[in-house]
Amino acid sequence: MTTKTSRAASTPRKAPAKKANPITMSIDIGGSGLKAMLLDGAGKPMSDRVRVVTPAVPTPRAVLKGLDELHEALSNCDRVSVGFPGVVKKGVTYTAVNLHPAWNNFPLEAELAKRWKKPVRLANDAAVQGYGAIKGHGVELAITLGTGMGSSLFTDGRLCPGLELGHHPWKRDREYEDYLGRRGLDKYGKKRWNKFVAEMIEQTYKLFNWDHLYLGGGNTKKLTFTPRKPVEIVSNEAGLLGGVALWREWD
Repeated sequence: MTTKTSRAASTPRKAPAKKANPITMSIDIGGSGLKAMLLDGAGKPMSDRVRVVTPAVPTPRAVLKGLDELHEALSNCDRVSVGFPGVVKKGVTYTAVNLHPAWNNFPLEAELAKRWKKPVRLANDAAVQGYGAIKGHGVELAITLGTGMGSSLFTDGRLCPGLELGHHPWKRDREYEDYLGRRGLDKYGKKRWNKFVAEMIEQTYKLFNWDHLYLGGGNTKKLTFTPRKPVEIVSNEAGLLGGVALWREWD
């Protein structure tokens, strides 16, 4: 760990100045697209979704350039929430399997706050998506099916941080993401991929005894079966709508 990153990771977060109905710019960093939207204090959309393509070589420098484009288009905000596809701790990204190794140990939260002169909160993308979907009662699991496979687990509305189910061993000592991410869809085809999704639903129920499961992400449109209740397919915009939840401790 470099000295610079260590300082960023240990710097205490400061509460932003209070403002009635603050506007949040919510960002979702994905393997194929970088998306953003403005939300009001209740988490309701105040703008259309803006999207730019994720760079072919998604290094921090390249992705930050794309994020600057989003911020330029939606600069009328008071604060920023970011969902990142990997392990996030104290504003630092530690893994980014579907982006680039240079994201390991990168102080993204501090970097964006410095660039945009606004308070920033960073969390795992599936956690943000979960916040945008959950009802806040019982055990709720959110799974995102996109370039990779994201996951977040909540109990009575509280996030259980650090869950990376996509990288847990599953079949034949391979990971869930190997079957359920985009490479699994491309390798096995839509019919078998749908079979794997159905098996994942049953397996996660046995593992977590969830009361509600939410399926999100771009590849949910490729589902050819109707999941059993209480499984709900949620809009891909949930990955943006949950951004306000990162600020509840201050509001």
